[in-house]
Amino acid sequence: MANRERENETAVTQFIFLWFRNIPQLQILLFLLFFMIYIVTIAGNILIVVVIVADQHLHTPMYFFLGNLSCLETCYSSAILPRMLASLLTGDRTISVSGCIAQFYFASFFAATECYLLAMMSYDRYLAICKPLHYATLMNGRLCRQLAAGSWINGCLAIAIITCLMLQLNFCGPNEIDHFFCESTQIINLCCSDTYLIELVITILVVLFTLPPFALTVVSYVCIISTILTIPSTTGRQKTFSTCSSHLIVVTMFYGTLMIVYLLPKTNTLRDLNKVFSVFYTILTPMTNPFIYSLRNKKVKEALRKIVCKCSDFTRIPN
Repeated sequence: MANRERENETAVTQFIFLWFRNIPQLQILLFLLFFMIYIVTIAGNILIVVVIVADQHLHTPMYFFLGNLSCLETCYSSAILPRMLASLLTGDRTISVSGCIAQFYFASFFAATECYLLAMMSYDRYLAICKPLHYATLMNGRLCRQLAAGSWINGCLAIAIITCLMLQLNFCGPNEIDHFFCESTQIINLCCSDTYLIELVITILVVLFTLPPFALTVVSYVCIISTILTIPSTTGRQKTFSTCSSHLIVVTMFYGTLMIVYLLPKTNTLRDLNKVFSVFYTILTPMTNPFIYSLRNKKVKEALRKIVCKCSDFTRIPN
């Protein structure tokens, strides 16, 4: 009997994005808005990488991790926005099952890696502020490379395991994804096979791969704030806090919106609100990072001025 039912099931080969279905009349406006966000995100993050590579004064652990973060944000945006822009422009909201799982893999891989990179940056600020005399010895170039590589590898491995299990799932309808990108919960909800194993694995991997970097970030900033409060002068406290304030803003934005999305009750009333907060951590955070780090960082602003001056001098040279 069970075999007959499976034979009668029609295998789903593609999914349909519902996006923000209540505002279809704003499709062109949304395309222009997200297109500008994507351009600014890519240009801003690439500029940060170029500035860090070009200026010798920025060849320090703090800016090494920032360069990695900017590369990551470029990839993260490119995993979601191009497909979304193409759909908004053409009106084609379908995506193949394999394409959806591929998008899930890359988006989740970059999100998991960002958790680790933010933790490594927090640890770097902890050593710089709480153990300044040992900072140069502890946070050397070799350790920086190992921490950055470990962040990328851990993010890759965690999501690769989930993706392999996801490829074994069967989809036989419905095929509507009530989101603007392929998110794990949405994909699993459309599955018509047993999902106990993959849900268990996701829970275990979230605990093993996400909580440790989050805990390290929190502990690092507890120690940082405690150290800053012991500084006697107000000027000294402000100067010390300014070295990590940009990173703290990014951490708060990323984890804040991420926790709201996954802790909000999955009710029909809050569904659209869930998607709005998802826009923050998947699209807006990668765009704002370059502005936060460049506008609040004197060294980055000085390096930008040098590059602009060199480019203007070069254009003035007569042929």
